[in-house]
Parts: sequence; structure tokens; C-alpha cells
Amino acid sequence: MGKGKLKKWKENEKFDHVFEPPLQDAIDGTPFMKGEWRDKVFQNDRPIHLELGCGKGEYTVGQARKYPEQNFIGVDIKGHRFWRGAKISDQEGMNNVAFLRTRLEFINCFFDENEIDGVWLTFSDPQPKDEKGTKRITGPLFVERYKKFLKPGSFINVKTDSVLLYEWTLEQYQEKGYDILLNSADVYGSFINEIDEELAELLRDLLGQEEIGVVVVDNFDLVRLPERLRVQLSESVTPTVLGIGTEEDNTLRESIKSALGVDLWK
Repeated sequence: MGKGKLKKWKENEKFDHVFEPPLQDAIDGTPFMKGEWRDKVFQNDRPIHLELGCGKGEYTVGQARKYPEQNFIGVDIKGHRFWRGAKISDQEGMNNVAFLRTRLEFINCFFDENEIDGVWLTFSDPQPKDEKGTKRITGPLFVERYKKFLKPGSFINVKTDSVLLYEWTLEQYQEKGYDILLNSADVYGSFINEIDEELAELLRDLLGQEEIGVVVVDNFDLVRLPERLRVQLSESVTPTVLGIGTEEDNTLRESIKSALGVDLWK
């Protein structure tokens, strides 16, 4: 065993945002932090997203930087790998990042029903020798586990550069009847950057219509609009345009209240 691994394991033990419960406890079904991540780790009620099989944790940290109003947990069995993400987030004083060392077979020991707002599976191991697909973490066997702690309406985001994993996962989801919101074989995202001309035209027509108070648009759709239109929408007062992600209804309520200064639910 290399000294580098031992050094990283030792340093992980010093990080307050790294959690490494005994694997035997998970094998025995003993819960750990289940339902307690918001109160004991992040100390807020903001959304929590998981990156499962997070590797070095760079994507987890990147998402946390981009969305400081949300919380992110990277999960991987190899602590010496996510050490990098743990160290970077510690050095930057990020309070919306945590890392959990465990095997994904036991993921339901750590998260309670409706506790998680989204899952990211980024460049997961395609497991080419796994003909039955029982080890592929994008497969239905694992998805059914994720569904036990995901809130209704949450997304499972899959990104891979493996043709094998992409085609197999898509086929499995179609067979299971899962709702596929978006699908693209372009891992580098030209599909995501395509402009939605129909939506753009609709929003242009809505601008300046004083009888409309609030327009709610999915953030994913907003980023696909022309830059000039996005600026116009962000500055619009009548109507006020709100971008939302996959958060709960109470987050939408707070967004509207913040924009208008009025709680429309009262």
C-alpha cells in the first residue's frame, strides 16, 4: 500500500465534512446520519444533491461553487480519491460540501425518505464485464434504491463518455418506463447549448404585458435562451421572471416573495 494513500486517509480523518462510518455497520443495516444531514451537517433547509461514485470529488466541488445556495454530497468507497475534493473544499471554506465514504450497495442506510433533491452519476464505471448489469450504478437495480430517498419530481442526471454504458442505460430506462426528460448522445453538451426558439419567442411576447405578474421558467430552459433575452428577462419587472430548478414548492414561494415583496400564499 502506497504511503500516499495512507497520508490522504489520515488527512480525511481531520476534515469535519468527511464521513467514513465503518463498512460493517452498513452491511449490518445500521443507519448513519439518516435524515440528519440538513440539521447536523449543513445546518440549513436547502436542497441536497448527491454525486454517487464521485471519484476525486471535483464535480461535487464545482457544483457547490456554482450553486452556493444548495448542498452537495460526494459519495465514493475510495477515500483517497475524494481526498482531493475534500481538501479543496476545506481550503476554500465551503460549507455546502460534504463527502461520504461507503459502498453504493448500502446507500439507503444513509439517506431518509424525501431527504435528497437530486442525484448525479458522472462518468460512472461502465463495468464492461458485468453482463447482468448488477454493478452498474446507472442501472435500474440502483435507481430503485435512489428512489427511496429522492423527493417526488427529483431528477437523476447521468453523464458518461462510455458508449456501452450510455446505450445500455438508455435501453434499461426505456424498458422500465422511466420518464426521460432529456437525452443526448453528445457528452460535451452542444444539445444543451441549442437555443429554444419557440420558448424565446413566447417570452419576448410576454415582456411588457402588465397584466401578467409572474412568469416561472425552468432554469434549464433559461440557460438555452439568447444572452440578450436572458438579460431582458432578469431585468423585467412586469412581469417578474423567476428561474427555478428542482426544489420544493416552498422554495418557489420564497423566490416569488423575494421578487415581489408579497407572500401570494397568504
